[in-house]
Amino acid sequence: MSEILNKLSGQGVAIWLDDISRERLRTGNLEQLIREKNVVGVTSNPTIFASALSKGDAYNAQLHDLAVRGVDVGEAVRAITAYDIRWAADVLRPVYDATGGVDGRVSLEVDPRLARESEKTVAEARALWWLVDRPNLFIKIPATVEGLPAITQALAEGISVNVTLIFSLERYRAVMDAWLAGLEAAQAKGLDLSKIDSVASFFVSRVDSEIDKRLDKLGKPELKGQAGVANARLAYAAFEDVMNSERWQLLRAAGARPQRPLWASTGVKNPEYSDTLYVDQLVVPGTVNTMPEKTLDATADHANVSGDTVRPFYEQAWNTMAALKEAGVDYDDVVKVLEDEGVDKFEASWNELLESVSKNLVP
Repeated sequence: MSEILNKLSGQGVAIWLDDISRERLRTGNLEQLIREKNVVGVTSNPTIFASALSKGDAYNAQLHDLAVRGVDVGEAVRAITAYDIRWAADVLRPVYDATGGVDGRVSLEVDPRLARESEKTVAEARALWWLVDRPNLFIKIPATVEGLPAITQALAEGISVNVTLIFSLERYRAVMDAWLAGLEAAQAKGLDLSKIDSVASFFVSRVDSEIDKRLDKLGKPELKGQAGVANARLAYAAFEDVMNSERWQLLRAAGARPQRPLWASTGVKNPEYSDTLYVDQLVVPGTVNTMPEKTLDATADHANVSGDTVRPFYEQAWNTMAALKEAGVDYDDVVKVLEDEGVDKFEASWNELLESVSKNLVP
């Protein structure tokens, strides 16, 4: 095992892999990453599945059987993705048991075409929860305005949720409010709150990508590469505020567990930046860092894990955001653009996945 990864885990950061494929599962690679690189969870998204299906022959037998049965393409995609998620959940079940259900989690996203439709998102969440049928599953629901009531409803029904596509501090606070409301509703129904878990996926590198473009146009290159980390640090400050609230204390006393902040989009997009930037600068207890394998390997090799790099830097983060505003960066517009682009990208990947499955549904 990597000494650096051990140190990162020891700082209270759960290391999750931002990738899944049947090839990775059937070769035992995921088990190897659990043993050797401290991986304790897996996330997926439509882009990851589209990529997995485009490579190799791992899905051919199932595609053939689905075609023989005359299954339509939408149900075929659900069957294929649920198969991989169920398998990964079984591989990670020992981690889930050993951590009392905190880690060992695998995430499956609702159809991103439903991101702006609350009722359909809830219906899809219910269907996927039933289909995978594993206690260590997370259903991923996007943090759109329409996604917020879906998050509350899913949690109220005992469905564990990974809230995805969070970019703004205001929306993150709304996500935490939706989470608390879901737990309160679950408690009112008499559900066991200790069995309902959630993480909130706060995106990092995409914030830098968008703001860096604007800084170049504004002639302020000296501020580049700072927004993503500052934004995430302030998200953790917001998380701490909620953890100190009376509302949360009442739920915790009833057995509820925190909705951990999850640092997503941690692969560096700008090659001029350190390839472990979004690991080194976001070390703080009670968080998850979900990494593409390239970032995981870089972290294991040369990340600089030197204690808490979030809480001592709140003032610096506020100063960074103030400097960006003064430079002319419109934060509200940035996060709106990023949310819209995120939904569009996942929808495009989903359509690519549907097209790929459709072409390969051959008896």
